[in-house]
Amino acid sequence: MTELLYDGPKGAPLTLVLAHGAGAAMDSPFMNRIAAGVSASSIRVVRFEFPYMSAQRRTHKRSAPDREPVLRATWMEVIEQLGGPGGLVIGGKSMGGRIASMIADEAGAMGLVCLGYPFHPPGRPQRLRVEHLRELRTPALIVQGSRDSLGSRDEVTAYELSPRVRVAWIEDGDHSFKPTKRSGRTLEQNMEEAIALVSGFIAHLRRSGKSM
Repeated sequence: MTELLYDGPKGAPLTLVLAHGAGAAMDSPFMNRIAAGVSASSIRVVRFEFPYMSAQRRTHKRSAPDREPVLRATWMEVIEQLGGPGGLVIGGKSMGGRIASMIADEAGAMGLVCLGYPFHPPGRPQRLRVEHLRELRTPALIVQGSRDSLGSRDEVTAYELSPRVRVAWIEDGDHSFKPTKRSGRTLEQNMEEAIALVSGFIAHLRRSGKSM
């Protein structure tokens, strides 16, 4: 059984399940802030870790992420552990959201939320990770910093994505939504905006089911 971290009311009609990014655990400051903010809107938030990150927590030794089949299988196991996809919106930070997007249709999730989607590896914009996003059937929200080095606004607006995918921009945000000082914005402002976008998206799913 995968260890799960819960925030928000047990009886919430919808649950947001979040996986972490490649380099930070499920209780990183970013993940803690998102979970606390979204759960304040009467949404249950569940977090988990992939096997390599759980091992790092036990051994205090860093390691590379698990291979894609392991990451995908872990997602499917967590969904089963939570009783199936009914009422679940899945997603996560960077890599966690990317893997969720790869299994969302297969799993039958109600929705998908990606926080800083890695559209390409660092410094390699030619290696796009969008093929499955062109045919995605699951309603999806990608919250992206406008100057994200893994997919900026100038880059992403040129990609062909499924009409089920909505990309919402965090102004001047980087891959973790942090703005530059010259922007006049603060990280807290950007995090609050991201939380509002996610909460609003989930509320919309609750009202309309899977229709967008």
